[in-house]
Amino acid sequence: MVIKRIALSLVICMLCVLMSSSINAQEGSIRGHIYDAKSGEAVAFANVILDGTNYGTTTDVEGFFTLAGVPVGDYTLSSSFVGYEEISTPITVQKSNINYYKINLDQTAVSLGSIDITATRTQDRTEVRVSKLQVSKKQIKALPSTGGDADIIQYLQVLPGIISTGDQGGQLFIRGGSPVQNKILLDGLTIYNPFHSIGFYSTFETELIRNVDVLTGGFNAEHGGRISAIVDITTREGSSKRIGGQLSASPFMVKGLIEGPIAKLKDDQGSASFVLTTKKSIIDQSSKQLYSYASVNDTIGLPFSFTDTYGKLSFVTSNGSKFHLFGFNFDDQYSNPLVSKIDWNNNGGGLTFDLLPNASSLTFGGLIGFSSYSIGIEEADEAPRSSLIREYVLALNFNYFGTDYSLKYGIEGKSIRTEFDFTNPFGIGLDQTQSTTELSGFLTFRKSWEKVVFEPGIRMQYYASLGDFSPEPRLGVKWNITDNTRLKGAAGIYTQNLISVSNERDVVNLFSGFISGPESQFADTEGNPVDSKLQTSRHGVLGIEQDITNNLQVNVEGYIKDFPQIVVVNRNKTEFSQADYTTETGEAYGIDFSAKYETSKLYVWATYSMGFVNRFDGEQTYPTIFDRRHNVNFLATYTLGYKKDWLLSARWNMGSGFPFTKTQGFFNQIPFSGGIATDYATDNQDNVGIIYSDERNGGRLPYYHRLDLSVQKNFTFSDYANLEVVLGVSNAYDRDNIFYFDRVRFDRVNQLPIIPSLGVRFNY
Repeated sequence: MVIKRIALSLVICMLCVLMSSSINAQEGSIRGHIYDAKSGEAVAFANVILDGTNYGTTTDVEGFFTLAGVPVGDYTLSSSFVGYEEISTPITVQKSNINYYKINLDQTAVSLGSIDITATRTQDRTEVRVSKLQVSKKQIKALPSTGGDADIIQYLQVLPGIISTGDQGGQLFIRGGSPVQNKILLDGLTIYNPFHSIGFYSTFETELIRNVDVLTGGFNAEHGGRISAIVDITTREGSSKRIGGQLSASPFMVKGLIEGPIAKLKDDQGSASFVLTTKKSIIDQSSKQLYSYASVNDTIGLPFSFTDTYGKLSFVTSNGSKFHLFGFNFDDQYSNPLVSKIDWNNNGGGLTFDLLPNASSLTFGGLIGFSSYSIGIEEADEAPRSSLIREYVLALNFNYFGTDYSLKYGIEGKSIRTEFDFTNPFGIGLDQTQSTTELSGFLTFRKSWEKVVFEPGIRMQYYASLGDFSPEPRLGVKWNITDNTRLKGAAGIYTQNLISVSNERDVVNLFSGFISGPESQFADTEGNPVDSKLQTSRHGVLGIEQDITNNLQVNVEGYIKDFPQIVVVNRNKTEFSQADYTTETGEAYGIDFSAKYETSKLYVWATYSMGFVNRFDGEQTYPTIFDRRHNVNFLATYTLGYKKDWLLSARWNMGSGFPFTKTQGFFNQIPFSGGIATDYATDNQDNVGIIYSDERNGGRLPYYHRLDLSVQKNFTFSDYANLEVVLGVSNAYDRDNIFYFDRVRFDRVNQLPIIPSLGVRFNY
């Protein structure tokens, strides 16, 4: 029945497309790709207009553009982007015809002092873009980089509404959502643990990133399966012009990248290319000599190690259709015999494609792939824990572009297997192996008027193991009050089936395990059997954008996320008869301010977020451990030198203290290993138990603040060979920021102290 509903909806979508095609049969369409003439890379967000008309658009992250409903006739197509020479191309639009153009832009030798209108401004006026931030490789590399290696995780932490736990653990909390409620995608595949145990680095290679879409709330129907936020990362293909790459080294890691053409890119012909990158940490060894003051001890050093590998083959046809084969393997290990040993691995791969039929305005793409994540932990005072999740996915999506509207729809099927083995402190285990299937279909429609952009959507999600069907309406609206002032809003309903086995009582949590939704019955916060076992949320966002000057933009957004049901693992059950799962309700609300000032030399980014995140567990309402009331970020970069070969960067972050549950007392925890005959007066007196305060998370840790600085110098040897030298320092004024407090040993453990570093990158 559910599949029939999804199929019926998609048939209706296709009929709408066919009707639109017939209406526009007396007109023609133009589409194409814009590339950098030198490197062959796609030029994202370039301006494309038909001279003397109102027809214009910008390219997407793949450099693709389309102009639909153009009257027949002869035109001049002008393509431009900052830093490139404008190019004009004579074209002829024929009735009911689709014309494809491959345009190569040459970089300009003229330095532009200011930019009046950019592609980003055009997007601001024609797209809703509520709670959506786009991040480029250039922005990531502008950050002060630890060890000379800029990373996406370092940039995500400066975005409004995003909270980080600090230097160790690498967890992100987005507008009141815990990590399991945020979906991280790499080329369409879910990456279940994208951040390494040392919080400076993610699994993603910065040099390969083409674009990052960060959707902190109110996202539309093309995304589903999570109830808080989406981080969608796409990688570029390898160079289709020449063999090249990068070698880099720092006290933290060594890295190599190689790329090049298999068949070179030429006009009116296809191309094929490859790229391969790998990086390996060395901080566990180098720290013993360089950072002994920050190490656990002389033999352990900083106990973090990881190895990441990613490869991609890309094929582009003469009409712009693309096929990508890719694979990855990410390993991480935290090995501290004084605390724990943790190993995790994320591997996967797939095929993505984007097809541009010559005789249709409809374009479509898809994904076939898998992603697997496994983790195990061994601790001195607890039984080992392990978790595995493996996901297979098949997805198809379709796009139709009209004159002032677009239609996007698609279907997706997932097969998910989870395995989990855990024993709690009371000796009661939870061992679950489960396979489930998720089916979904979505439709989004966007219509633009002179002042209004209207973007409704609907997602239909079916969870086979639970037998739950979830219709999820979404809506986004933007009102261009003036050319410089825009009001925007979004709302939606969201569900997910995935549960984290992490405990929000844990201040330190490097173990990230997952299980799918429970098949067994459990109760809600009032003790009644639940009607649905899904986790759900409802989002509402309202914001305003203001272009104060051509160089200064301000954005303000208020949001609320209501969580009517959150399913959690009952890790503290004391009897086998108790349910393995419990439920909570919650809410997150707040306001985010951001300001951006940008010239050809200076870039300044400042944010302030005030947020409230509460949960109700059936007994009390309490703040979560990531309820940071106030969070401030300031980022500034300045380019100087005659050849603009110096880059100065600074980033300062301040956040109010995280909540924690206070300690009320201690007791001798006796395991009664001898049964009823155990001598409780003498047995195991060293086993100390903790009595927690009745008020959950009633205390607050001290404020967190840190300054990172870096200076970069570029040495150019030829058009393709250059050396980048980066001197950086993290925690520049050596702030003692608390990481966690060992209650039993009464010992405070801090985040990393001041860490200077020198890194070099050779590009060829």
